[in-house]
Amino acid sequence: MKANLDLKYASSPEWLETVMNDFPAFLQDHADCERKASSMAMSFVAKYPDRKEILPELIDTAVEELEHFRSVHEIMRQKNVPLPTKMQEDKYVKTLIKQCHSGREERFLDRLLIASALETRGAERFRLVAEALKDPDLKEFYKMLWISEAKHGHIFVKMALNYFPEQQVYDRLETWMNREAEVIQQLPLRPALH
Repeated sequence: MKANLDLKYASSPEWLETVMNDFPAFLQDHADCERKASSMAMSFVAKYPDRKEILPELIDTAVEELEHFRSVHEIMRQKNVPLPTKMQEDKYVKTLIKQCHSGREERFLDRLLIASALETRGAERFRLVAEALKDPDLKEFYKMLWISEAKHGHIFVKMALNYFPEQQVYDRLETWMNREAEVIQQLPLRPALH
């Protein structure tokens, strides 16, 4: 059983260079992303409380993302990098969510698969950052995040398979894989996760 989204477009060396050239700004964006990821998992709990089979995993994911935020914040504190005064809009996420179906069930499936796409892209980019970092503690931290995000990519597809036929999930996953590749390629280079 395939349980994650295989990315159709690899992040560019230019993206990684942009991140490494302004790592404090990347940390600020990363902190924002972790807060948003925690909120996203909890928004599923709020919007779909009847989906009892997946509530424990959603809550665990929300807590884990919040723990990641706390860890990033601690790194920022040690490096005297302030939290941004305002969370930036994430055009990548916004563009993908705008393409969701509007019906309750269809939107539920799309949001789960978009969550898988976000986590899978995060895993790929955290791997690149981990491999590029020289500081052994930061390298280890981003390696841990890469593994965690990959796991989350799997979790959201497994959640979808609780409620939708396998073929429907995989067909829709293929659609989102293609859309995610289109969106990520159009983003301007900046020291940010997306």
